[in-house]
Amino acid sequence: MGHDKLRKFAENETFACLLQPSAQELLADGYFHLRDHAVKGHWSSFFSSLPFGSSPLKTSGVAGPLPSDDGPLPLTVPRVARFSGATAEAAAPEKELVLELGCGKGEYTIALAERDPERNYIGVDIKGARLWKGAKYATEHALPNVAFLRTRVEFITAFFAPGEVSEIWLTFSDPQYRSENSRLCSPLFLERYRSFLRPGGIVHLKTDSRFLHEYALSVCRANKLHILASTNDLYNTEPCGSSPLKTSGCAGPLPSDDGPLPLTMPRVARFSGATAAAAPPDVVREVQTFYEQLFLEQGYPITYLSFVIDHEGPYVSPRDPEEFDTKAWRAAEGPRLLFGHDSAETRRRKLHAREDVGEG
Repeated sequence: MGHDKLRKFAENETFACLLQPSAQELLADGYFHLRDHAVKGHWSSFFSSLPFGSSPLKTSGVAGPLPSDDGPLPLTVPRVARFSGATAEAAAPEKELVLELGCGKGEYTIALAERDPERNYIGVDIKGARLWKGAKYATEHALPNVAFLRTRVEFITAFFAPGEVSEIWLTFSDPQYRSENSRLCSPLFLERYRSFLRPGGIVHLKTDSRFLHEYALSVCRANKLHILASTNDLYNTEPCGSSPLKTSGCAGPLPSDDGPLPLTMPRVARFSGATAAAAPPDVVREVQTFYEQLFLEQGYPITYLSFVIDHEGPYVSPRDPEEFDTKAWRAAEGPRLLFGHDSAETRRRKLHAREDVGEG
């Protein structure tokens, strides 16, 4: 493990806005019977304690080496800040709560929060070294409406009570080509979100993956979910219905390659889920992640979809290939490069191509 990661992990322990729960406690009754964390239903109390003056966070003792952000979260996390529950001092009015799942370094969470101080924002990720950047920024700027949660997204129901969350953002999630249940917009995850989203709760999906975009659209259609906005080329076309296996090009000025987009951005009116929108909210175009800029520079269109998950009964998967042709959309995805290197999917395709040539 690099020295810089050790430094970041140690500094993470000092951030009141970063919650790092013990996986051992959550899993005490098994994976399918997660124990609720003390913060569940009490996020308003958590935020009322920020910035960092009278935080109801308690520090546990040291237990072994600091966790690596390259692997699974250890069952016993050293020096983890733990929420002790609601406090008597916490009497601030409850604000709407918005999550970003798989937030990485937290730049999208922070940009949203800075634009919209009337709501509280939480970025969720398992990578401690990545979360360090967002938590450090939020701490140094004393942002009262930003928090970060280090946990697996699979454990998300242990942290949020029914009706506690208003919106969820999925920004550039892994398409998970081979595992439908691992996709953050799959029926399995929608069931989890429904357990804590308010009626009319919204899911935003912003991605460079046409495969994931089309899959999410198919899930919406299979479950008759209300689609608020959809476009298969956010920066080049008007909102549209999705046309199978057709990808338009990227046009207009590309982001500067001088560095990551600044975290602080001018505020705009926030999107309201009260009415169906024919176009994505402005914030979707005006806030860009580091990876989004990389994909745009390579000419990959960015897609956007927002929908309401209200639905009675269990969610169902789209029929393959009648409602979503997994094989065709995966073939249409095309190669990807990150930092000049092939993506995992591109490497897999090249390997299979070589194997096919060898067999021939």
